[in-house]
Amino acid sequence: MKKTIGIVLIAIGFIMIVYTGFDYLTKEKVVDLGPIEISAEKSHTVQWPPIVGVILIVGGIAVFALSKKARI
Repeated sequence: MKKTIGIVLIAIGFIMIVYTGFDYLTKEKVVDLGPIEISAEKSHTVQWPPIVGVILIVGGIAVFALSKKARI
């Protein structure tokens, strides 16, 4: 089980290094006058520093290595 967690952490770490963020759109009502409704799409950005991915990779390697030592 710990090996699987270690591998997942390493994979998520690599993904977070390659993709440092993502964008998503939301709709907002700008004007609402009875039957007339005007909406606008607003873009939002979510970003994280690449060091978070490095920390996850190091943590995943540590979990993976400690799971091998525990079996011996």
